[in-house]
Amino acid sequence: MYAIVEIAGQQFKVEKDQKVYVNRLEGKEGSKVAFDNILLLNNAGKILLGDPSVKGASVEAKILKHLKDDKVIVFKKKRRKGYKVKNGHRQFLTQIMVENILEKAKKIQTKAKPEVKEEKVSDKKTKTVSPKTLKDTVKKTAVKKPAAKWLIKKV
Repeated sequence: MYAIVEIAGQQFKVEKDQKVYVNRLEGKEGSKVAFDNILLLNNAGKILLGDPSVKGASVEAKILKHLKDDKVIVFKKKRRKGYKVKNGHRQFLTQIMVENILEKAKKIQTKAKPEVKEEKVSDKKTKTVSPKTLKDTVKKTAVKKPAAKWLIKKV
């Protein structure tokens, strides 16, 4: 079983018990992280392709250590001009180990219902609706503006 996962803006093909170097992640060494953006999932020949991601699937991993990559030297030169610039860069990385690939996640998301509050004001019941539901119910009507005077052509 393997999955193609988007981790920190990059796509990786991961399998169970595989160690992967990714761009630096938030979290301490030894903590667990879960990735929900699964693009493709292969389970013994049964392929699930996401649109854009597979719903309900997740990959659980453990952070092994934070480290820095090898130094990359960037050297620029323009011949016969006396221009030379030398720069170096070391990328911050995190080594993770994939512990589990889940086809269906444990969490089940439910849709939130709009909030309706009832208040009692002088023996009358009034309802107040949350602003989100108010925007959905109120339709805006367009007001037609008169044409500008300079656009009107006299014959």
